[in-house]
Amino acid sequence: MTSMTDRKNAAISRGVGMATQIYADRAENAEIWDKDGNRYIDFAAGIAVVNTGHRHPKVVEAVKAQLDRFTHTCHQVVPYENYVALAERLNRLVPGDFEKKTIFATTGAEAVENAVKIARHYTGRPGIVSFAGGFHGRTFMGMALTGKVAPYKAGFGPMMPDVWHLPFPNSLHGVSKEDALKALQQLFKADLEPARVAAIIVEPVQGEGGFYEVPPGFMAELRALCDHHGMLLIADEVQTGFARTGKLFAMEHHGVAADLVTMAKGLGGGLPISAVTGRAEVMDSPNPGGLGGTYAGNPLGIAAAHAVLDVIEEEGLCDRATRLGQRLKQRLAAARDHIPQIADIRGPGFMNAVEFNLPGSDSPNPDFTNRVREEALKRGLILLTCGVYGNVIRFLAPLTIPDGIFEEALDILDESLLAARG
Repeated sequence: MTSMTDRKNAAISRGVGMATQIYADRAENAEIWDKDGNRYIDFAAGIAVVNTGHRHPKVVEAVKAQLDRFTHTCHQVVPYENYVALAERLNRLVPGDFEKKTIFATTGAEAVENAVKIARHYTGRPGIVSFAGGFHGRTFMGMALTGKVAPYKAGFGPMMPDVWHLPFPNSLHGVSKEDALKALQQLFKADLEPARVAAIIVEPVQGEGGFYEVPPGFMAELRALCDHHGMLLIADEVQTGFARTGKLFAMEHHGVAADLVTMAKGLGGGLPISAVTGRAEVMDSPNPGGLGGTYAGNPLGIAAAHAVLDVIEEEGLCDRATRLGQRLKQRLAAARDHIPQIADIRGPGFMNAVEFNLPGSDSPNPDFTNRVREEALKRGLILLTCGVYGNVIRFLAPLTIPDGIFEEALDILDESLLAARG
């Protein structure tokens, strides 16, 4: 009999990478069962998508109710009320004490593309500044903004023009907040006139780049620079949004409002939907028809998003994210005594990571990192790696994970660290 892996290799482009060879049969909250009945604890959550757990009953109920009414009309042809209502909710919830408006799309990359379009149209400027290690999608503009070559840019030819990268402030790797700001000033002196810059885009916590959080005060400095030069500030909250960091949006940790916020992943609780919310006058700049898409704001995704926002509030998931993250970081800190490869433990809320170096060295240790991931998978725990050097494990379990299953996962993590150490 042909294996699923052989069938996949024969049918699907190898450009679609796979972190595991698990073929899901069903899932519930923080657990996944494969076709052979094997059970796994999910510490990936579809890359921060099912923050409210797989098949949360309220999300399922909302989607079923929408299925019984209609599945698609294209909002640009025949609009529907729950699209408007979700925009109203996000306009209230996204940080910023000013009038806001929202558009919906389908993917995070699409949200980023639209944010760049809006920023360029409003300012009349072409330049976009982003950061090394940042991830903003796999479309051509997304690739250009992304600060990591392999595997996202390698072999895909020239990137979109007028995109400029700065070093991301990261004390573990010797880049201070002052260093990053100095690099921006140097960019303005040597290569790029500030009057050509439409926006600076930044993840409050870098996702694919390694879960490095913007240091205190840095976001306020960016806000001041943008205001001084007439640039917009775009917060990419695609991975950080919807309670993951202990706040509904990670920008709330910094007391700074962006002009535009991109979001996706956790908004739909497993259904594809993304959004851009921003200052009303900025969002209104493009002409009618300049924004949108056939599936943008699909009714099923809209219904799921309403349910997700209800669940986050009703179940106190922001506070639960903080508690779960504290417990995870405590367990990792205790492991430091016998795992010398641990170089750093970090992350706000339940957007946490552990970074591994060669013992007694500043050199990244991707081999050990991958061994931990493999040992965990053998024991039924799904983990994801990330980071420019592939030496970071990120933890993205559903915020609804039951306490008993969470403790079981932490025990597996301890066993996997010891097994990887050998």
